[in-house]
Amino acid sequence: MTPDDFVGFLKNHRASAILRTSCAEAARPAMEAAVHGGFRIVEFTLTTPGALELIEEFAGRDGLVVGAGTVLSVEQAKAAVDRGASFLVSPVVDEKVIEAAGALGVAVMPGTHTPTEMLRAHRAGAPLQKLFPAPGVGAAYVKACLGPMPFLRIVPTAGVDQSNVAAYLAAGAFAVGFVAPLFDPQDIAAGRFVRIQERARSLLQAVQSA
Repeated sequence: MTPDDFVGFLKNHRASAILRTSCAEAARPAMEAAVHGGFRIVEFTLTTPGALELIEEFAGRDGLVVGAGTVLSVEQAKAAVDRGASFLVSPVVDEKVIEAAGALGVAVMPGTHTPTEMLRAHRAGAPLQKLFPAPGVGAAYVKACLGPMPFLRIVPTAGVDQSNVAAYLAAGAFAVGFVAPLFDPQDIAAGRFVRIQERARSLLQAVQSA
């Protein structure tokens, strides 16, 4: 999948499931629940035990687009793509990682917080700009950033939930990523994966309604 292909896929689906957990045995069933709930774009953060193996497993499934999160080095970028990652996400702007993604032929979404960082990531070649962490003013912040820079593709993640996702998308967010509001840590620890599946359906319905 080329970077342009991924951008188009994300534009159509408008949401991704982002799993970050320290519970190795729960990672697979947790993401399975999100997929059964309707998510087609999934991200395993590299801080999750066994993340590379999970990327490889899920990348082999039809209809799923799988990426790696918390990519902080060129070496991690290469390892994730070797396992089948179609996109890379980072919590920061690192030009070396952005360049590596381009060389590897995959989309990259660096973490940005200020308009300066968003423009820096855009000029470095990143087709998408992750808003991380989402500020308290939320959707209004996205709208304010897009005013002078409408060419940005801002993707808020941390801080996005069912109560505000419609406002983010209405403000011009290109897409959103769900972390804790989808993968509740207590449900993961207790093995309550049905609840994750139910939340996945509810969150996607909120996205579609927006």
